[in-house]
Amino acid sequence: MPSWVENGVRSDLPQSRKSAAAAVHSQGYDSHMNIQFTAILRRVPEGYIAFVEELPGANTQGATLEEARSNLHEAVALVLESNRALAQESVGAADVIRETLTIGG
Repeated sequence: MPSWVENGVRSDLPQSRKSAAAAVHSQGYDSHMNIQFTAILRRVPEGYIAFVEELPGANTQGATLEEARSNLHEAVALVLESNRALAQESVGAADVIRETLTIGG
């Protein structure tokens, strides 16, 4: 892991994003799921823009290809965490069945 990543969280992030990224990392979305997405990376004058075909909202940019890839991993983790929080909020205290769904593992 690059030296600027501590416990799975980029040290150069603003505090609010560090907290969100730390929460995502603790949930294991960035390292424990066995699923593949299609990353699209496009060169632009400022560097690279990147998004995931299968996951609306997972988009980012970076000055270098490596930075764009790293940022895209974080964007995917944040989208998944946000979707989980929205789902939990919409369910509330309802009587539901919650179970693990493994993709590709």
